[in-house]
Amino acid sequence: MSEKFSFSDVYDKNLNFLIGSGASFGLFPTLQLKIKGQDGSAQTIETLATKFDKDKDEKKRTLLFMHYYKTCIEPVLEFDLEATSADAGKKAVINNYEKFIKTILSILKKKKSNDLKICNMFTTNYDGCFAHVADEIIKTGVEEFVLNDGTRGFFRRHLSAKNYNSHVRQSGVFDKFSTQVPQINLIHIHGSAYWKKEDDNILVDYRGFNQKIDMSLVPDISSFSAVLNDESKKISDIQDVDLTDKQISDFWEKYNSLPIVNPTKWKFYETLFEEHYYQMLRHLSYELEKPGSVLITFGFSFADEHILNLIKRSLGNPTLQVFVSCFNESERTLLARKFDKFKNITFLTGIGGNLDFSNFNDEIFTMKESSK
Repeated sequence: MSEKFSFSDVYDKNLNFLIGSGASFGLFPTLQLKIKGQDGSAQTIETLATKFDKDKDEKKRTLLFMHYYKTCIEPVLEFDLEATSADAGKKAVINNYEKFIKTILSILKKKKSNDLKICNMFTTNYDGCFAHVADEIIKTGVEEFVLNDGTRGFFRRHLSAKNYNSHVRQSGVFDKFSTQVPQINLIHIHGSAYWKKEDDNILVDYRGFNQKIDMSLVPDISSFSAVLNDESKKISDIQDVDLTDKQISDFWEKYNSLPIVNPTKWKFYETLFEEHYYQMLRHLSYELEKPGSVLITFGFSFADEHILNLIKRSLGNPTLQVFVSCFNESERTLLARKFDKFKNITFLTGIGGNLDFSNFNDEIFTMKESSK
């Protein structure tokens, strides 16, 4: 397939998105590290965690996840949408989410009257950018749509996979007409900072929960983090920081209760969250196996082998079209190797530079060209 994207390819299709941490970069860090392997290879939280697991180095593994919590998870737990307006870089990320959602709504509105005006937004991000930005758009009163995050309830909203099967129709006062309200199904595959286990249910609250780890119980790990963020360093340069057995056990007890997937083996430690994870993987598989389906990915590295293998199996559907956004040519080469046997996949790159979220919205996923 040619490496192009056209809205004519998706208007009348079962539309699905898979969004990773690249979309929120600028607000929150990705899992990429600057430290190099002994052979000069790039390193991430996943690769180092896997190495420390294999080496049975519990102290370094704990230090790595303390760093991961402090740099990647805690900022999500502390996120305040209003505070982003004072920071041009963070505001730009929010603006990109707004552009992205509005373009999706433009596509849904163009669907035929007898088609469901629904798309599925699968994301591996823990943050609430989609929910917060969608809420701001709805408040303006300009766009009429539903963001279905799979919850039901009033004062206490609980998550259930079956809730993604519902949609909303709007009728006239005298029932002279009925139209479907455009809907985006928001599906957090890797969990969310706004989830909490409540008995046998997952409670969702975008005001947040007090799930922060008390870092006062942990020694200063700045020297450890500095090595991870130094591109001149290699894994052999990592030094231990003194940790007691109690500090290690206290940290993991709290960390393992967080409603997020663990990037070592891409799994949850809490059974309830794990069950929902596999339900959502089945949901993704089901959507991609439908006739005339489209999957568009952005900011996703395919590090999760469950998702990678699921999409490979789904590509056996000859009517499925997959568009994979690649940050640069190097990433395109790596991802092309993962999918080298498939013809119904297109790799998208930037026109004049790296394909960040701004360029994705301005160069590829934009209505500008189609409106000329």
